[in-house]
Amino acid sequence: MSPRDLPSEPGPDAKTWDAVPFDPELGAALAARGNGAREPLTLANLAARQERDAAARPRPTLEELRADGLFEVEDLRVPGAADGQGLTLVSARPAGITGSLPLLYYLHGGGMIMGNAWSVLPRLLHDWALPLGLAVISVEYPLAPQARYPTAVEGCHTGLVWVAEHATDLGIDAHRVVIGGKSAGGGLAAALSLLTRDRGGPTPIGQLLMSPMLDDRDTTISSHQMDGVDTLDRASLATVWQAYLGDRHGAADLPSYAAPARATNLSALPATYVDVGSAEMFRDAGVAYANAIWQAGGQAELHVWPGAFHGFDTFAPRAALSRDARDARTRWLRRIVVSPEAGVQ
Repeated sequence: MSPRDLPSEPGPDAKTWDAVPFDPELGAALAARGNGAREPLTLANLAARQERDAAARPRPTLEELRADGLFEVEDLRVPGAADGQGLTLVSARPAGITGSLPLLYYLHGGGMIMGNAWSVLPRLLHDWALPLGLAVISVEYPLAPQARYPTAVEGCHTGLVWVAEHATDLGIDAHRVVIGGKSAGGGLAAALSLLTRDRGGPTPIGQLLMSPMLDDRDTTISSHQMDGVDTLDRASLATVWQAYLGDRHGAADLPSYAAPARATNLSALPATYVDVGSAEMFRDAGVAYANAIWQAGGQAELHVWPGAFHGFDTFAPRAALSRDARDARTRWLRRIVVSPEAGVQ
């Protein structure tokens, strides 16, 4: 049975699969957060959940992000992006470094419905900007359902074009740009890479896709196998995709810029890093995406972390598997930005 043969809802005769067990250390960390029943995300409770997330998610100030002068941080405004409303970019770099720096153009996670550009920066600056001498631009793209496809990806593209045009003023090397993101941000990064390829630029040298949300169809084995066992569930994911795509959710002609797993041509993409957990719902879509890049003659590095659930390195940052994942991402990123030719296909 291929993933495309799976029913959208398993019936009494549908094949079932045993869930992949969690890594013991990760499982213990997840259990410590409580194993009570989770309320699925629905269109009816979406607004309340967004308000709860905004209140709970830390949003550091620019002064806090500067960390007593360790980093230079500023908000930038891109006119005309994001459906004509303008787009905010949060630009950050280690202080005191002269010359043009390679750039990580980062798209935050949160299911396209939650999250912000500021809260992800402390980890990005600590893990990558400082040790690698990277500039980071985090994108405050508009969220669904207030802004549906293609507003977010088009805004991100307009922002990237603007950054490339102003690279000299920003102290950025326009020839060493990596697009990256986690979860929904990873899916958006994949979509942006497809869009830049098809529009002829700007051309990134790499795309860093961490547990990317790629497929609105929800027909893979892992999406059924790990439903509700993972930190995600199918009902909530369906709500997220409906909020983002509206009536286009599940349509046969949905563009790959909306759901990159729909792409039939993955040639001529930048060097790609994909990682997923073996015990997460996005596993099969991520593995298939890397495999499709190889089949198209491209360069991809794939990691499947054994027993890892979605967001494992956020839930348990000190776990051995989380440290290994961060180290692997850092090694790949260092190779790409230090040797620009590594990203050329």
